[in-house]
Amino acid sequence: MAPLEITASRPDPALLDLPWDLPLEDWPTEILAALPRGISRHVVRFVRLSGKVLAVKEIDQRLARREYDMLRILRKVGLPAVEPVGVVGGREDRAGDPLDAVLITRHLQFSLPYRALFSQLSRAETTHRLIDALAVLLVRLHLQGFFWGDVSLSNTLFRRDAGAFAAYIVDVETGTFYEELSTGQREHDLEIARINIIGEIMDLQAGEMIDEDADPVEIGDALLRRYTSLWAALTERESFAADERWRVSERIEHLNELGFDVDELDLTTDLDGTTVSIQPKVVDSGHHSRRLLRLTGIDAQENQARRLLNDLDQYRAHVDQQNEDEEFAAIEWMQEQYEPVIRAMPRSMRAKLQPPEYYHEVLEHKWFLSQKAGRDVSMDEAVRDYILTQLPNRRDEKALIASETSAIPVIEP
Repeated sequence: MAPLEITASRPDPALLDLPWDLPLEDWPTEILAALPRGISRHVVRFVRLSGKVLAVKEIDQRLARREYDMLRILRKVGLPAVEPVGVVGGREDRAGDPLDAVLITRHLQFSLPYRALFSQLSRAETTHRLIDALAVLLVRLHLQGFFWGDVSLSNTLFRRDAGAFAAYIVDVETGTFYEELSTGQREHDLEIARINIIGEIMDLQAGEMIDEDADPVEIGDALLRRYTSLWAALTERESFAADERWRVSERIEHLNELGFDVDELDLTTDLDGTTVSIQPKVVDSGHHSRRLLRLTGIDAQENQARRLLNDLDQYRAHVDQQNEDEEFAAIEWMQEQYEPVIRAMPRSMRAKLQPPEYYHEVLEHKWFLSQKAGRDVSMDEAVRDYILTQLPNRRDEKALIASETSAIPVIEP
């Protein structure tokens, strides 16, 4: 038997214990973790190893190594992608016949494929939120010069993000980095996305997972509109009179509101100095996430961070600390507001939601209870009621384990 070839940044000796001499489709169920799987052209299995859940995909060795390298680059430049663990090649079955290599990635905790989200949650707003998340992901990739080549809901994982979703790229075997994408390359990626999404929505309708009256073509076109709007906000040149210099700050603030920082700005004037033009040259996503992390150490999705920062601002106003250093107020907010709510979450239920998402939902529940009661319900009341009435109905999103690998769980809205 030929020796295995294992390429990994941090090789785990436990990898040697997996049955590499069997095709993935024949791996015994006792070593598998039953997670909801998206549609894939390759055989994919989930396994538990050294306290982690890994996704194992059977694929040609050249493609496996290329995808492994591509995922490492994506993560190195800060783009939302699954974490590559390694590539195992040199596989042979027990008769000595060659088997395809496998790409190993780490399962993205609290994430779900789109079909799991639609298994019993088929509201129209869910579709729009997924399309929004995919559009933001595609813009971020294109800004970094990455041509995906196979944009689809199937090749994406989604995490809850304070009422919205955050999208992570999963399958990049067709992807390529360029110094800068041309308009034609971006439009080609968008057309691939549009066609794939139309097909995926039709597939959901055939499986009665989405309203049969939904228009798949309109949903595909919605991605193009959302992408075009965001791309224009991030990249278009804007001209204005020289005495309207406040427009520079306004443009930057607008990009911040969209969740992007401007690292470099191209500012030019015409010959007589009466007109000024500005164009963002280098933009970086995660404005609110970085600010929250700097102030509190909390690692959150962008919308979660935005919601927590709003709560921090409200807390500063409530305790009359608007004139205090933001860092000191953030420490007090952590001690008095955030940490008590997170600690109140029962240990047995902590796999249901990420802590920032849990805090966001408690805030939402507090607002709902206050509206119903006609008074300001305390945070303690809201936490107790949420844990008693809402949290038990949640499925564990950290790692949705079922009795069979093909099982798709019911996802609560």
